[in-house]
Amino acid sequence: MNFDLPDDLVALRDLAAKFAAEHVAPYARAWDRDADIPRDLIRRLGETGFLGIFTPEQYGGTALGDLGAVIIMEEFARHCGATALMLDAHNSLCTAHLLIGANDAQKAKYLPPLARGDYLGAWALTEPGCGSDSVAMTTTAEDKGSAWVLNGAKQFITNGHYAGVFVVMARTKPEGGKNGISAFIVERGTPGLIIGPKEDKMGMRASDTVGLTFDDCRIPKENLCGKLHGGFRDAMKTLERGRITISGISVGLARGAFEEALAYSKQRHAFGKPIFDHQSIQFMLADMAVDIEAGRLLTHKAAAMSDAGEESNTDASIAKLFTSEMATKACLASIQIHGGYGYTKEVPVERLMRDAKLCEIGEGSSQIQRIIIAKTLLGA
Repeated sequence: MNFDLPDDLVALRDLAAKFAAEHVAPYARAWDRDADIPRDLIRRLGETGFLGIFTPEQYGGTALGDLGAVIIMEEFARHCGATALMLDAHNSLCTAHLLIGANDAQKAKYLPPLARGDYLGAWALTEPGCGSDSVAMTTTAEDKGSAWVLNGAKQFITNGHYAGVFVVMARTKPEGGKNGISAFIVERGTPGLIIGPKEDKMGMRASDTVGLTFDDCRIPKENLCGKLHGGFRDAMKTLERGRITISGISVGLARGAFEEALAYSKQRHAFGKPIFDHQSIQFMLADMAVDIEAGRLLTHKAAAMSDAGEESNTDASIAKLFTSEMATKACLASIQIHGGYGYTKEVPVERLMRDAKLCEIGEGSSQIQRIIIAKTLLGA
């Protein structure tokens, strides 16, 4: 068994690391403060191929797969969790759902501009009254003959402020449970689509998050994405991929916290020597290094299984559960090593910590991951 990355993925890692170091790291603090990512970065990301990670080459993408995706996410999240989250929602949610459910005409219409960065994509499942219990959604789509009419609300929609296209889940059969939900493609500017203001979040601040309201939002009949009443199944497949890439983000955030702490421990002196020479600090750094390595291996395993077409739902949940909680733990340890400076915005670790907490909540909370894993153990 070879754990080394092949040459093409090493080159991809180096490309992502260089891009993030040059175009993200110097500005991440300001973006966090201003709660915004400049639109110019979207263009650069498209030109470099980072907005078509899963998109086939025939549609202008790079078709890098899940392992390529988590490598990219780690390198971006090492400097800025918000930028990585923007990439995740665009690639692993919106685009990934289109790849699962869209027909050839829909793919030809939407995938190329998404891959180029003409606009961002967003994915709308969560509602004000239901997050983990997504089957309880109340947003509806009514068949009006020549069109679908959507009514309802969505909440915490990443990229929603700027997105040019949304994949939206809505109920099409009132009593159908999970078999009464369908997915729809809604373009920005459609009458009846109301995009709310940005949420003022604790972390991932540069990544925009909004609520959506659908008020008799009328979309063409051909904007049904996938089979009628089959949207929930496609959404769960999409989330499986999203949990793998969130794991990559978590590893990147933890690695950033570790690298900052390691560097600081070598320059900060206490009791006549660098604090790195104190065993208590060495043990903290050693624990962080072990956890990050374990998290990366779990993430790469889940990604490789997905790329091979193997069942990876449980492994995706294991990776997400471990890495997300590990990232928060690593960031808190880094703050502790930095002491009072770690509690200020002069160093990036407090921002990384605020970003990391989202990974325990978004795309399936830690509690939901434990339920999924436990069901597997029970053979359910």
